[in-house]
Amino acid sequence: MKNRTKYLIAGTLVLLAGGGSVLWRSWHVEKLPPGFASGNGRIEATEVDVATKQPGRVEAVLVKEGDMVETGQVLAQIDAAVLRAQLHEAEAGKRRAEEERNVTIAIAKERETEHALAKKDLDRSVQLAKEKVIEQKQLDADGTKEQTAKAVWEAAKAQVASAEAAIELAAAKIEEVKADIADTILKSPCGGRVEYKLVEPGEVIPAGGKVVTLLDITDVYMTFFLPTVQAGKVAIGADARIVLDALPGLPIPAKVSFVSPTAQFTPKEVETRTEREKLMFRVKVKVDPQLLKHYAERVKTGLPGKGYVQIEATAVWPEALKTREQRGLPLPSPADLQ
Repeated sequence: MKNRTKYLIAGTLVLLAGGGSVLWRSWHVEKLPPGFASGNGRIEATEVDVATKQPGRVEAVLVKEGDMVETGQVLAQIDAAVLRAQLHEAEAGKRRAEEERNVTIAIAKERETEHALAKKDLDRSVQLAKEKVIEQKQLDADGTKEQTAKAVWEAAKAQVASAEAAIELAAAKIEEVKADIADTILKSPCGGRVEYKLVEPGEVIPAGGKVVTLLDITDVYMTFFLPTVQAGKVAIGADARIVLDALPGLPIPAKVSFVSPTAQFTPKEVETRTEREKLMFRVKVKVDPQLLKHYAERVKTGLPGKGYVQIEATAVWPEALKTREQRGLPLPSPADLQ
């Protein structure tokens, strides 16, 4: 019995010692020195929905969930058979417009020649009328002929301009259809990881239909909330740290990128000082994109943790929140974070 009691006491002491160590480490971080503030949050990243501009049948999806993709990489293909037919039609329309333009140019040149002859006849008649060789009636007839020829020539030139406009319209239609065909090839707008694959080959989707959702792993951040007194002291660009529950010994360097201009969790109108002190403002701290590139394969969203922000520029980070660089230690390899 005595031995059993002795072992129980010893076991209890070991548990207390272990628990005390954990509590001390927790207190060491939680009990922040003046000049710092903290809040609970989760790791988030910008999600990018890649959608089709054109309705149609999905011909192929070239990625799967979890794949890493680069900017400009082809993700999926929408069937473009109908659009290619429209392109052939538009190209035929342009050729027809060009032929019509050539005909109108030839007619316009003919009308120009006719007007030039009528102008010469009129000039000759004017001279002969001065010499009293022809009557006024002949002069008037030649003048009318010249005016008619000029009007016909002007109309022919207008037809040439109309034909040129038709060619430009056909060319614009060709470019439009080509752009639509290019839009059937869905490319990644950024580097990241495929979070969701939303369609399968053979499905028919409308314009704006989502095909895949990407996670932009170069834009990773945490949002948390601070009370009025602390939020008012947070500067954009201020130094920050993120400590994840899964990696408590690895403070992640970050910078404040956003402080909400409006409060959360409170009435719109606050009358008393006590109520004003309850105002909470959303703060966003963003991880350095260059650091994220080193751990691209290991970035995960939704991980809970805590965000810390420096609200006084002269405040010195406590030892538990100093980065590995500040401690003179190398960055851990991606494999070490598994």
